[in-house]
Amino acid sequence: MQQNGERMIIAVASGKGGTGKTTVAVNLALLLSNVQLMDCDVEEPNAHLFLDPVIEELKPAYTQLPTANYDLCDYCGKCATACEYNALVALPQKEVMVFRNFATAVGYVPWYALKRKN
Repeated sequence: MQQNGERMIIAVASGKGGTGKTTVAVNLALLLSNVQLMDCDVEEPNAHLFLDPVIEELKPAYTQLPTANYDLCDYCGKCATACEYNALVALPQKEVMVFRNFATAVGYVPWYALKRKN
């Protein structure tokens, strides 16, 4: 979609699930011409179910997970406290555990003793 010769970007967002974001976004995409629809839902991207697209190319996607930088880590547990997904635990046996199933966005924990890996 263009307005005055420039592209227009429309974002449909909400922090709560089940509010109809996908329904609104899909219907906007169908109503407008020459659009690109990106479903950026990290847990359940499902706009394709409503559109039945022809998928020409698949590319793998990765979530960056932290791993302890044991040269810097003092096992203080600050990383585990900061992780809103409870995906990290610092053990007294000198180990930091990452629970991969809970680590949706744990790559954003800002502690210097963590490094990211795919």
